Amino acid sequence: MPKALDGQIVMEKTPRYFVTVDTPARVHAMSQDVKLIVVVRDPVTRAISDYTQIISKTPDIPSFESLAFKNRTTGQIDSLWSPLWIGLYAQHMERWLAWFPRSQIHLVNGERLISDPAGELGKVQDFLGLQRIVTDKHFYFNKTKGFPCLKKPEGSSKPHCLGKTKGRTHVTIDPEVIQKLRDFYKPHNQRFYQLAGQNFGWH
Repeated sequence: MPKALDGQIVMEKTPRYFVTVDTPARVHAMSQDVKLIVVVRDPVTRAISDYTQIISKTPDIPSFESLAFKNRTTGQIDSLWSPLWIGLYAQHMERWLAWFPRSQIHLVNGERLISDPAGELGKVQDFLGLQRIVTDKHFYFNKTKGFPCLKKPEGSSKPHCLGKTKGRTHVTIDPEVIQKLRDFYKPHNQRFYQLAGQNFGWH
């Protein structure tokens, strides 16, 4: 990490740290006092979103339904398929909690980050010990994308919205498959709520 002056905070973001097996130990070796922020969302929606992203780059891959199961007839889920494995938040969280206390990990509610970005970022600012500078006035909702956009400071360029790869219409998935995935994730979600000390209300 780059050096910082007093009063500065150095941040890095990546989609892979939370789920990569050897990362908690490596981060701990770098700094035992680091503050960790993880954005989580309904694992079923997350998996479909992940697949939507994959298929945009690799259009000829098999259907979500066929990849989600080891055996569609018996209903056995392929929990090692990356879009599904990433959503097993409890097992990833347990790995981090072996190295860091819960007080150093802040969980951002991905659904609320969209519906109430200022509220969720307010909690992030509190967690980092920062003054609540980012508020409702910094956001507006982009109906086309279905996401909030960040307003730029007065007199500068146009607002900043998430890029073209965000806010895509998800592929349509067989409702029966979605229900099987919800049943599959239920015990994992319950375990995650216990570890997190908060209920995200994913059904």
